[in-house]
Amino acid sequence: MKSIAIVTGASSGVGREFVKQLDEGGAGPIDEIWLIARNADRLAQIAIETETVTRVFPLDLTDPAAFYTLGDALSDATDGGKLYVQLLVNSAGFGTAGTFGEVGPDANAQMVRLNCLAMVQMCSVVLPYLRPGSRIINMASMAGTLPLPGFTTYSATKSFVISFSRALDEELAEAGVRVTAVCPKWMKTGFFNHLGPRSAWQPMMAIGTESPIIAVRKALRASVLGRPVCVPSPDMKAAYALLQIIPTALAMSSMRLLEICSPQAKE
Repeated sequence: MKSIAIVTGASSGVGREFVKQLDEGGAGPIDEIWLIARNADRLAQIAIETETVTRVFPLDLTDPAAFYTLGDALSDATDGGKLYVQLLVNSAGFGTAGTFGEVGPDANAQMVRLNCLAMVQMCSVVLPYLRPGSRIINMASMAGTLPLPGFTTYSATKSFVISFSRALDEELAEAGVRVTAVCPKWMKTGFFNHLGPRSAWQPMMAIGTESPIIAVRKALRASVLGRPVCVPSPDMKAAYALLQIIPTALAMSSMRLLEICSPQAKE
């Protein structure tokens, strides 16, 4: 029986890095990698560069029709039990900085559709094709561990990812399927190209950035080990633990102070 990994947001950034490391065996043997993103040309190029057998799905995950397309493909591919989903990586997502009003209704709604609804729909479509030992990785963020004014909708969507992932992990554990929410801090990817004016997000850089290569490597390892939450950055591990015990209002006040005192905020 052949195994497949499905990666959303596979055309760039963290999703592209997942494809690269899966191709190199970062999560064990995988027979096929299915690549999902909107940019058909980039997906085609990545498929050429990937040694593992690939299938390309140029889909917009904010369009409900995308999930019918994927569902049909899975049904056809797994006919007769020939193939199963070993790993689902929900990496597609985006963020926009600014106050809720500045971001506007369209961008706020799109963040919810892609960061939350698309992830839920992907899990729903893939669920029948999982088996004991299968894994799901959902890309969350340290932004989801605390309400962040200036990233109001984005941080809320990532909080949803964490909560959903932890609950689903509990539900599926008895069947031998584990779900991992990954909470990196800001990563050096094209993510910043779509955040909006630099002045809106620069203060949040006070916590620094981390390498997507290392974050993906740690995410895959955490998934193999069946950990419900992965915080790749060592300094954020301590922050994550602290946020579990201190009042939210105090944490938000501390975050504002950190922004005010950061070198970036003084530039």
